[in-house]
This record gives sequence, C-alpha cells and structure tokens, in this order.
Amino acid sequence: MESQEYLGKGQLVDRLMSQVKNRDFAINILKDRGDMAASGSLTAKGMGRDGMDASERAIDRKSQTDPRELVYDAETNKAVPTSRA
Repeated sequence: MESQEYLGKGQLVDRLMSQVKNRDFAINILKDRGDMAASGSLTAKGMGRDGMDASERAIDRKSQTDPRELVYDAETNKAVPTSRA
C-alpha cells in the first residue's frame, strides 16, 4: 500500500483520498459503498467506519473471521490470520 497517511480514527475520507489520489473519485467510492450520502455527509455506516482506525477497518472487512484471529499488516493495509503474521 502506497499511503501510510491518515491511519487514525476520524480520517476515513482523507485516507481514501490519499490512496486513490483523487478527491472526486474517493467521494464517489464512499457514496457507492453507502458510507456517504448524496449530500456529501457521512451516513450512519460511514460514521461507524470513520470511528475506526485503519487497522479496525481492515479487520472489519474480514468480518466473517473472529477479529481475535487477525492481525493488521500496515504494509498491505489488510488484516491477516495470526498464523500468517
């Protein structure tokens, strides 16, 4: 993962913009995912994800897996099983 910026909580929009390098594209992704309303404000889902840091979002993406069995890999921005860490 190129971007190691905006890893903290409350940085969902900034994090995605730094990853895709285009504000409009980032906003459209958030809208398509249901994280942002057409008005540009975060939805309840978006506020929930905005309240997570990058590691929590990575683990959340693997929601079918018990979070205790995962560890965050900052290099890849993914949660991986603890057995592979």
